[in-house]
Amino acid sequence: MHDSAVFAWMLFAAQAVLQLVFIVRALLRPHREPASRFAWVLVIALAPVVGVLAYVLFGEVNLGRGRVARLHAALKTLPPAEGIAGPSAEAAVPERYIPLFRVGHSVNGFLPVAGNRAALTPDSAAAVEAMVADIDAARHSVHVLFYIWLADGSGLKVMAAVKRAAARGVVCRVIVDDLGSRALVRSVHWRDMAEAGVRLAAALPVGNPLLRPLKGRIDMRNHRKIVVVDNRIAYCGSQNCADAAFAVKAKYAPWVDVLARFEGPIVRQKQHLFAANWMSQVDEDLSPLFAEPLPGDAPGFVAQAIGSGAGVRYSAMPETFVALMNAARRELVITTPYYVPDEPIQAALCGSARRGVSTTIVFPARNDSWIVAAASRSYYRDLIEAGVQIREYEGGLLHAKTLTLDGEVTLIGSANIDRRSFELNAENNILLYDPAFTVQMRARQQVFMDAATAVTRAEVEAYGRPRQLWNNAIAMLGPVL
Repeated sequence: MHDSAVFAWMLFAAQAVLQLVFIVRALLRPHREPASRFAWVLVIALAPVVGVLAYVLFGEVNLGRGRVARLHAALKTLPPAEGIAGPSAEAAVPERYIPLFRVGHSVNGFLPVAGNRAALTPDSAAAVEAMVADIDAARHSVHVLFYIWLADGSGLKVMAAVKRAAARGVVCRVIVDDLGSRALVRSVHWRDMAEAGVRLAAALPVGNPLLRPLKGRIDMRNHRKIVVVDNRIAYCGSQNCADAAFAVKAKYAPWVDVLARFEGPIVRQKQHLFAANWMSQVDEDLSPLFAEPLPGDAPGFVAQAIGSGAGVRYSAMPETFVALMNAARRELVITTPYYVPDEPIQAALCGSARRGVSTTIVFPARNDSWIVAAASRSYYRDLIEAGVQIREYEGGLLHAKTLTLDGEVTLIGSANIDRRSFELNAENNILLYDPAFTVQMRARQQVFMDAATAVTRAEVEAYGRPRQLWNNAIAMLGPVL
């Protein structure tokens, strides 16, 4: 046998062994749906080189051992989440909603706490003005975390406010995602904040993109949006620190968001989420923040923070959504820019409509991700046949992530209804029971619905074969990615 033939057989054998190793790894990986296992086995078997490379890059939810260890060390150092915001107010919640807050409690250990107040900001510009006003009034601490922070009009306003606060002796800590805010981190504005005395951290640093897969997936990001001022005010919603014009993707503008300003014990839970993120990046113990007395008893609603991510228990956010969908009796309204559900989410949404609940979901008509747009529309037929009302918002990119349930319960935050939010991103939401606030949120959702076009069954059935094939093929990649 010629040397070339021997080499060829050795190469073939090495390739087969490598394929087998990664097939076994895909089969043994925990927290994976059978469809995902099958998809990865098929990819690795049919495209050995590309399949193995794809699996190394995207096959596992790998935050990196070092990152997970730092996060767990931070959580161990901080006071237990269960007791930081006062006693449980579960008894103040109608019995049928108690299981929703128990699901939330299972995620981070946060209890549903009473005495909270909130106000919806009118729009993105007003939200920035409100944040700037609170930062300008800060006396002790300002904590800011954003996935995307742009150096545009809104971004510069918030930066200026943070620098002013630092100049007068307020302790200011800022975290941004290293990929989502890469332009800011590498700009003169970042250096200016540091020189002004602002303490800075870039979450999940990318480093060398070629070496990054050895330490964890490059596309696992901190997608949270958190602002906490003086341990007494917090903001939660979908808005990044940027203008609605959103210069990096201006052709989809305006970006339409929802942001709420909270006061009460819920702020302490948001502070805990921020502190865990900060301490996993910076060697600084923020535990003393939780020794400060809680605000005195005041009237207000019951709320609970839910912070999901790869360092938290598996399937936290999808279980929250499924529980809410299954609890609906009269009406369920959802807005989300990205819809790539797992099977339980799709089944729960369809099941809501089938049992007679008025079920509406609102998407942007033009999505900034053509992959998500195609995948989302592959689910339209089944949703419409089940009785779900689908609307596509025409006034820009609807980026708001909201859910209202029977006019009494609201979920607001950063999480989309897609696999990226469920499995890869760190997210933060607030679940609350309050008919008065939910009426406000439902009114905002109605504004979106009134500016949206209903998607009919006839329209979906009129999709041509090529479009159906494209949508369904893209959706098939969901379990793989």
